[in-house]
Amino acid sequence: MTKPTLLILAAGIGSRYGSLKQLDKLGPGGETIIDYSVFDAKRAGFGKVVFVIRQSMEQEFQETLMKKLSAHIAVDYVLQEIEKVPEGIKVHPERVKPWGTGHAILMAKDVVKEPFAVINADDFYGADAFHVLCDHLKIASEGNYAMVGYQLENTLSENGTVSRGICESDDNLELQSITERTKIAGNGSTINYVDDEGIAHILDPKTIVSMNCWGFTPGFFSHLQTSFDDFIQHNAQTLKGEFYIPVVVNDLIKSNQAIVKVLQSSAKWFGVTYREDREYAVQQLQQLTSQGVYPADLWSGIAD
Repeated sequence: MTKPTLLILAAGIGSRYGSLKQLDKLGPGGETIIDYSVFDAKRAGFGKVVFVIRQSMEQEFQETLMKKLSAHIAVDYVLQEIEKVPEGIKVHPERVKPWGTGHAILMAKDVVKEPFAVINADDFYGADAFHVLCDHLKIASEGNYAMVGYQLENTLSENGTVSRGICESDDNLELQSITERTKIAGNGSTINYVDDEGIAHILDPKTIVSMNCWGFTPGFFSHLQTSFDDFIQHNAQTLKGEFYIPVVVNDLIKSNQAIVKVLQSSAKWFGVTYREDREYAVQQLQQLTSQGVYPADLWSGIAD
């Protein structure tokens, strides 16, 4: 049986964090969040890791992370650059922002040929998330996707607003729609998001949200390509327009071309959106290590 691949989106600029947070050493032994994700993925049964990075970080990434991880699991990487668009498309010359998560996944279409999971490099998803995703992907038929859902109240930052994909599912835990909401923050005992008109709306703290923890089959790449070709025709001259995964997922659900299972997991999430989130992440990783969830010398605790 072919083992699933883990695709890690690590090409983000990290403007709110103020540095290359993908490579920030947060663990007690100097580990990055990526180290823990790959560690958990290997233990869960994933057979390969593919990174999506930018050319500007290629050398540092190879020297600090790729060399270390390749001793424990098969590793590859692809580059996401603004100019990687269909031939004949002219991009705005002042564009610096990547084209988004959907475009990032698309960059891996030539190196990922098996069922695969997608995660963000700067999010800690918890070991159980990788187990439930791997179990799903091992038996998934084409077009049978998955998403690990998290409760909204457990995904906020005390240091600023966040964006989350608000999910609606049916009684069979099949995703019906996902809506991107921005400017979400806790406000006393409530959680609000602010719409484009500046109006605040209350959200249920128990609402299930997407943290970009997905499971796809290889046919997803062709859907992505078709959707991105249409997107870029209308957005090539924008400075901030982004091509998001949920846009494609919603279209596939509505056209009955895919089923997306919302997987239940006991995993706890945390991330580093803002620089001020760093201290909490360090504390959480130290606590997990002290509890014996992870060995103090992370990579010594797993058989190759």
